[in-house]
Amino acid sequence: MQRSISRITAAALTGLAALALTAGLGMAGAAAGPAPAASYAEPRDLSGEEVRTLSASLAGELKAGAAGSYYDAATKKLVVNVVDEAGAATVRKAGAEPRMVKYTTTQLDAAGTALREKAGTPGTAWVIDPRIDKLVVTADRTVDTPRFGNLSTMAGTFGDKVETRRTDARFTPYLRGGDAILSGGARCSLGFNVLGGDGTPYFLTAGHCTNGRAVWNDASGREIGRATGSRFPGDDFGIVKYDSGVEHPSEVNLYNGSAQPVSRAADAFVGEAVQRSGSTTGVHGGTVSALNATVQYAEGTVSGLIETNVCAEPGDSGGPLFDGATALGLTSGGRGDCTAGGTTYFQPVTEPLTAYGARIG
Repeated sequence: MQRSISRITAAALTGLAALALTAGLGMAGAAAGPAPAASYAEPRDLSGEEVRTLSASLAGELKAGAAGSYYDAATKKLVVNVVDEAGAATVRKAGAEPRMVKYTTTQLDAAGTALREKAGTPGTAWVIDPRIDKLVVTADRTVDTPRFGNLSTMAGTFGDKVETRRTDARFTPYLRGGDAILSGGARCSLGFNVLGGDGTPYFLTAGHCTNGRAVWNDASGREIGRATGSRFPGDDFGIVKYDSGVEHPSEVNLYNGSAQPVSRAADAFVGEAVQRSGSTTGVHGGTVSALNATVQYAEGTVSGLIETNVCAEPGDSGGPLFDGATALGLTSGGRGDCTAGGTTYFQPVTEPLTAYGARIG
C-alpha cells in the first residue's frame, strides 16, 4: 500500500556533506530539522479494497488518536481524520490525506453513550459522522416536541460534539405482508446465500424478519427453509437453513433479467458507492454515509449499523447491500421511501458470518 521512499545514493550523500562543510553549515542543526517532504507518499487514487485495507490499518496505528475516515469520491482519495501532527505524519506516510479535527472517535462515542443514558429516546438514530467530526442524533416524527426539547437540551451539555436534527419520516424496520420470502403473513427479502462450515446451504436475512417465524416460503408459496438462528434487537440478522433440493446460487437479483455474482464479504467504508436489492423496490444505489450507527426503533435498539443514503421500503428488509461481487450488509430499516428518497441502515454481513461460522457461497 505504501509507496517506496526514494533513497539518496552514497555519492549524493558525500557531495552533500562536502557542500555543507564548505558552506560552514552545522550538521547537528540539520539533523534536528523536520523530515523532508520526500519521506511521505503522495495521496493516491485507491480501489475499494485498498481503501478498506488502508483505513483499517491506519485506525490500528492511530489507536486512541483515531478519529474516523472517509473516501472522497471527487478526489478518489482516502481522507483520514487526525487530532495531532504525529497522526498526520502517520497518515501521509501511508499515502492517505490527513485532515485535522477536534475530537477522536472515542471522545464522540463516549458522548453518545452518556447522552443515551440521559435521554435515550425511541424514534432516534445516532451516528458519528467523520465528515463533520460530530455525533449526529436524528429524531423522527414520533418524538414529540417536549421530548425533542429535552434531547436537544441534554445534547447541548456536550458542546459542539453533538448535533441534533429532526425528520418528518419515521424510523422503522422494513417488514410487511406480501410475497418474496414469506413467513406467517410477513414479507421480507433474501439477503445472501451462504454455506455452513460443513457445506450446508443457508441464507441470511434480517433478524426482525426471522424473530418468531420458523418456516419460510418463496413467492410461489413453496417452502424453502426453516430459521435456525435470529438476533433482534441489539443486532438485526437471522439465518435460514435451505430445504433439500432448493437451488441457492451465490448472486443478487438485479431486477433487470440479470444477476450479480457474489464471491466475498467485507466491511463497508464511508464514501463507498453501494447498491441494495429488495423485493419491493428492486435495485437502488447510493453511498455509505457513516458506520457504527445506532437506531432506536420502537421495537428495540440496534447498534453497529451501516448508514447510507440508499432508499428502501417495507418488504425490502433483509435484502443485500453490496459493492460489485462484495457482500456488505442486510437491510435493517430507516426512514423515507424510493419516491422522495431517504436514509437506510444495514446490518454488516461480516457479523452473522462470524456468529454462524458461515461463508458466502
